[in-house]
Amino acid sequence: MARETPPREPSQFVRHRAAVSAYGRQLTGVTRSELGNRHLAYAMVFVAGAVNAVGFVAVAIYTSHMTGMTASVSDYVAVAEWGLIIPPATAIVSFVVGAASTAILFNWMRRRDAAGRFALVLVIEALLILLFGLLANSLDAAGAEVLIVAVLGYVMGLQNALITKVSGARIRTTHVTGMVTDIGIEIGKALYRNRRANLPPVQHDNAKLLLLTGMVLLFATGGVAGAGGYLLIGYPAVIPFAIVLLAAGLTPVFDDVRTARRLRGRPR
Repeated sequence: MARETPPREPSQFVRHRAAVSAYGRQLTGVTRSELGNRHLAYAMVFVAGAVNAVGFVAVAIYTSHMTGMTASVSDYVAVAEWGLIIPPATAIVSFVVGAASTAILFNWMRRRDAAGRFALVLVIEALLILLFGLLANSLDAAGAEVLIVAVLGYVMGLQNALITKVSGARIRTTHVTGMVTDIGIEIGKALYRNRRANLPPVQHDNAKLLLLTGMVLLFATGGVAGAGGYLLIGYPAVIPFAIVLLAAGLTPVFDDVRTARRLRGRPR
């Protein structure tokens, strides 16, 4: 009787690739976890800080700061500086269009039960940042400042809407004001003394406090990296950040491509 050959153990490379794919699905796939949400938020907030800083050093506009953009438009209207309204107004409109694009793409993919409903938006954002890094020097030389603002505002809107969808509106990577406010609230809860035993105690959320503090620090660190990179090499400084987002989003998108190929190959 022939002896059965034991199954071969997968090679270290295959195991490593499988682990990377599993992590990619956890990061940007449909099945969400607190760990996946947290890691994705950390990556996106770092990139947001970097891209935001590049925009400010290059064209003197924080394209993620819609409060400031709205205030600028109001100020310029008050003093009748109509020409100065164009850049901040462009940032606001582009941000809104970016957020709307995320909602359209997400719902279109969700209705088709696609694994990459979150990841596709991230891949599109990464490709836009990559193209921006490659082409923005030419746009700058041509004096197309408004187009630069439009692209950066659109990217920020895409990203902020994406993390809002992913986290169930608990996290926004470009809204540092909200993060800092929530940090203050959690610190206030932690400092509150519960003297009345007959009432439910006021309790702070330590995990939320650590998450938000880490995100604010990463936004600031990304800003330093983005501004420093721009001063050294110009707009191509955003390319490494685009690669980070691209790597995070590719696995679920590839899963959808493989699923579509299998469905096309089935006999009708």
